[in-house]
Amino acid sequence: MRGIVFDIKRFAIHDGPGIRTTFFLKGCPLQCNWCHNPESRSFGIQQLDFEFKGKTSIGWEMTAVDVLREAEKDQPFFGESGGGITFSGGEPLSQPEFLVESAKLLKTNDFHVIIDTTGYSSTAVFTELLPWTDLFLFDLKHMDEQKHYEYTGVSNKRILQNLEFLVSRGKEIFIRYPMIPGINDSVENLDQMTGYLKELNHIKRIHLLPYHKIAAGKYEKLQMNNDMMGVEEPNPARVNQVKDRIEKSGFEVIIG
Repeated sequence: MRGIVFDIKRFAIHDGPGIRTTFFLKGCPLQCNWCHNPESRSFGIQQLDFEFKGKTSIGWEMTAVDVLREAEKDQPFFGESGGGITFSGGEPLSQPEFLVESAKLLKTNDFHVIIDTTGYSSTAVFTELLPWTDLFLFDLKHMDEQKHYEYTGVSNKRILQNLEFLVSRGKEIFIRYPMIPGINDSVENLDQMTGYLKELNHIKRIHLLPYHKIAAGKYEKLQMNNDMMGVEEPNPARVNQVKDRIEKSGFEVIIG
């Protein structure tokens, strides 16, 4: 089984506990307006022709054994820091066979495995991943179904169902909330999100990810429409205001 990876980030400290190596898989069923990895949307390897650099490939094929070999290069850094391997994207569950095979091989070789997911996949794939995943980083982008569809291109029903499934199986979950000004940072959405998570009675930690413009150059190079043109990054005071509101609902909040 071969998968398509478009980046490997070593010594990552924001993709789960400890020092981690993060594999970014190609393909995503969502089309989030604020996507900071627009090169991940396409499921295939892309060939781009840049004026000064010439042709550049985005993505390459790997097997699960290839993933294990890359992980072993960084193994000395994982033990003391409590780190390991994270799969991100795109949406890593969009390559289910490759992801399951890779996670299984890593776990059987004593690596800590994290899946960073939008939650938009079949519950069957999550079921297959349960024995081979230590922690899920699970995105909650908007609680209103219609607005979720408007800004991401998909309904949030399947996402919430999968979150509830993981909770029912007792898996460790950190919520990732991308804070997007004027889209999902309203009091109404925040209170709806925290109220929903409190009812699940399982989630303790929320990662607050403030919107940033770091991907603007990518859209230009990829000749893709940037839906966030003109949207400013939230200032620190506003970020802390949102953080405080979430914390008052009883959650531990980590910014970034």
